[in-house]
Amino acid sequence: MSQSLSWKRKDLIDVEPLSRAEIETIFTAATAFKRAMEADNMKQPYLNGRTVVNLFLEPSTRTRLAFEVAASRLSADTITVTGAASSLTKGETLRDTARNMEALKADIIIMRHSASGAPNYLSKVVDIPVINAGDGAHAHPTQALLDSFTLLEKFGSLDGKNITILGDILFSRVARSNIICLQKLGAKVTIAGPSTLVPKAFEATGVRVCHNLKPALEDADAVMLLRIQHERQTATHFPSIGEYTSSFGLNKDRAKWLKPGAIIMHPGPINRGVEIDSELADSSQSVILQQVTNGIVVRMAILHLCSCAYHQQAIELPK
Repeated sequence: MSQSLSWKRKDLIDVEPLSRAEIETIFTAATAFKRAMEADNMKQPYLNGRTVVNLFLEPSTRTRLAFEVAASRLSADTITVTGAASSLTKGETLRDTARNMEALKADIIIMRHSASGAPNYLSKVVDIPVINAGDGAHAHPTQALLDSFTLLEKFGSLDGKNITILGDILFSRVARSNIICLQKLGAKVTIAGPSTLVPKAFEATGVRVCHNLKPALEDADAVMLLRIQHERQTATHFPSIGEYTSSFGLNKDRAKWLKPGAIIMHPGPINRGVEIDSELADSSQSVILQQVTNGIVVRMAILHLCSCAYHQQAIELPK
């Protein structure tokens, strides 16, 4: 079925350049794919004959698997290349690696890299679509989009909703992308955690900064928990994990500060007993597993839209 949707971008590097209308276009496509999936219509033909390369040069489970499943559900052939299995370990440049993939007739490259800006650089040296699956502490656009999609399923609209992001904001690409995406959709964002990980400088982005957990939770329609990004920290930003948990971990007592109907989110991986108690992670308030499922359909939408833009094809969606 042909839809009256417009999408002109062959790459998805960040949410910042996206308009609200473009974000809603992604969600329209994701909704169509989710309805088809729920009707047990799992396989779609839109990338049949295409080859999608997952170039994951940083560890990943959920994001890599979700992209693999999304590409497969669109009937693409998928190849996953990790850092240890690539010629980058032999001194080959990222540019040459990508250009060789293009010469091998890859149709889309999905990239995760520890260096901020790497996917943007890649999009300048290859002609085919490049999708950012997370770059350093810079951006994780598909995670932010699936998080907002999950929130919209719950609330219908994010205009005026209060969303609290709790945890390691300073080193989190998920936090940066979510702040931008949520604000574009009309939400009010609070960031909370210790002052060493949630500096006041973030107020310049239009968020509320809280170093006291209770006010950060009391008016929240949703709380999004983030793990401590040990792999990106070059110094100790709090005395111990135990002290972080005692001050900022979400437990049953602190969850009582949340208003009725508030939901709990986490992009994973979860450090149970650190940023969240296991009981809360598995509770009826939690939408953590819904986020994982929505990660498939949102990424299906992005792959499909970017492929259509690159090939200048009309956007078709499942009936």
